[in-house]
Amino acid sequence: MNCFYICLVNAYIALIEMQKYSIWFKYTFKEMLIIGIAGGTGSGKTTVVRKIIESLPAGEVVLLPQDSYYKDSSHVPVEERQNINFDHPDAFEWSLLSKHIMMLKEGKSIEQPTYSYLTCTRQSETIHIEPREVVIIEGILALCDKKLRNMMDLKIFVDADPDERLIRVIQRDVIERGRTAEAVMERYTRVLKPMHLQFIEPCKRYADLIVPEGGSNKVAIDILTMYIKKHLKS
Repeated sequence: MNCFYICLVNAYIALIEMQKYSIWFKYTFKEMLIIGIAGGTGSGKTTVVRKIIESLPAGEVVLLPQDSYYKDSSHVPVEERQNINFDHPDAFEWSLLSKHIMMLKEGKSIEQPTYSYLTCTRQSETIHIEPREVVIIEGILALCDKKLRNMMDLKIFVDADPDERLIRVIQRDVIERGRTAEAVMERYTRVLKPMHLQFIEPCKRYADLIVPEGGSNKVAIDILTMYIKKHLKS
């Protein structure tokens, strides 16, 4: 009887290893589609990504939010963390994001970091990510880093009217991040607007496709979805 259970356990372990090899083989020898989606804060990037993913077969897309790769600020005094410039390229750990993209391309799983805006620190919890046929990198500066940009097969910039973006930023930061409307306006004037003009807007020139009107641009979203579906069928 003991021999039977040992054989059963060994067979189960072998099955798991075969599944791992199957994933590695599939995503190593079939070209992975890597898409970068950038745009200003409140431009509708997240809505565009959500609608694309909802239109695709379940389990075929991996989303890597650039926000997850903010540098840890636990060493910064709490009272000084409110001054962190989240819209500057130096706020991100680009090397880790690029490393994770390379690992996924090689058929390896990754542990995606998580970040808390409330404490401005990287959390101890991670999200286990397996390689899939489509990887989407979404963030305000997703097209900023040259090394990361060179890994992308398709680069998208989501555009929106500045006034509309400001309204969305106020709504989001007050509800999701616990800030007052006055604090959001002050930060917009001091940080968001100048950083957008200096770093985010110039990234538009790297885009293969510009999506105006954000998540309400059904035609652009349908075109993107069809492009991805064509890749999945190839």
